[in-house]
Amino acid sequence: MKVDPGDLNAFVAVARAKGFRSGARKSGSSASAYSEAVRRLEAQLGVRLLNRTTRSVVPTEAGQSLLARLGPVLAEMEAALDVVNVFRERPAGTLRLNVPVSASRLVLADIVPGFLAAYPDIQLEIFSEESFVDVIAAGCDAGIRYEERLEQDMIAVPIGPRTQRFAAAAAPAYLERCGRPKHPRDLLNHACLRMRFSSGAMPPWEFEREGEKLRVEPVGPLIVQAGGGTDLAVDAAIAGSGVIFLFEDWLRPHLQSGALVPVLKSWWVSFSGPFLYYPGRRLVPAPLRAFIDFVKADGEQR
Repeated sequence: MKVDPGDLNAFVAVARAKGFRSGARKSGSSASAYSEAVRRLEAQLGVRLLNRTTRSVVPTEAGQSLLARLGPVLAEMEAALDVVNVFRERPAGTLRLNVPVSASRLVLADIVPGFLAAYPDIQLEIFSEESFVDVIAAGCDAGIRYEERLEQDMIAVPIGPRTQRFAAAAAPAYLERCGRPKHPRDLLNHACLRMRFSSGAMPPWEFEREGEKLRVEPVGPLIVQAGGGTDLAVDAAIAGSGVIFLFEDWLRPHLQSGALVPVLKSWWVSFSGPFLYYPGRRLVPAPLRAFIDFVKADGEQR
């Protein structure tokens, strides 16, 4: 069966964006053109691929199966066509990265401006989310994760700070009102501001000192979505609502200004920094190769 590749691209774009308008906008087309392309594809295949309502567009079971198979295939096609980039004076094209919100804020903020200046013909698309996805199936070229989350068949390149810490902190007014915790277990009697991932997981707070490791699951008046709600939790901590536990780099400006003060600092845990990861079994697109080289050079300068 001969199918128009443009129709397949339209289906993938709409399914990933969960909407005709948003899918077409990201691809520089029109919603009506993409709607017609998907209808044409469904007619040719003889099966419905998308369930459409006035509020959402969701792949059917058949659509999900097709999307899972098409994602890697289209990514390989893009990579194969990208080999002509080596004949250009400067790499060009689109680079799509899937990263946690923390990496977007604490890692990429120091890298992206210089990269864009060095490669003006590359368009960078950043998808920030806290859920762990298959970057290829999601239409991305690479992602950022921490070592324990890396898949074994991925190539990993260090990116950003090589050592990070989680820090506990609270506003001076809160500590004056409620007292300062002297041991991690004391947090069980404090108002703690927690974060929950989209999976529903709410990780415990981990501490370590002189070989003693503790995992604490405190309670408190506020739970926010990790990533999107993090700044709200920080603002609540500054306002005196409770103790927060977050990347030290995220809290540093407020620790330096005195809006927040360290809590249990001798118990803060250090861990290795993040990695840029990508599949090693495919051609590396020129924009990604340029980014990898830029990241490696940045790391050598640190």
